[in-house]
Amino acid sequence: MTDAAPDRFPPGTRVRTYRHDPPHHTRLPRYARGKRGVVVEPEGPGELADLSAQGRGDAPVEQIYAVRFEARDLWGEGDHHVVLDLWESYLEADERSGSDER
Repeated sequence: MTDAAPDRFPPGTRVRTYRHDPPHHTRLPRYARGKRGVVVEPEGPGELADLSAQGRGDAPVEQIYAVRFEARDLWGEGDHHVVLDLWESYLEADERSGSDER
């Protein structure tokens, strides 16, 4: 496993998850696709699970981020939040980017 690139999303960065539904395994839950969240912290590099689950020895190494989502944004209700560990390729900067005030 090689080192991942430096963190693209520092803590507090607003991100959005990708929307597409791949035909293969992915660690991005369906309920979190196309949703906005805030990066809590980088978790370190790891092989992209989508490809390593296929038994591929050439899975790229990417930064994994802990991303916080408001429950109401995921399910329409709830006053708590959910934190998911997500690979960098699942994320894009939210157009409304900037730091989140916690």
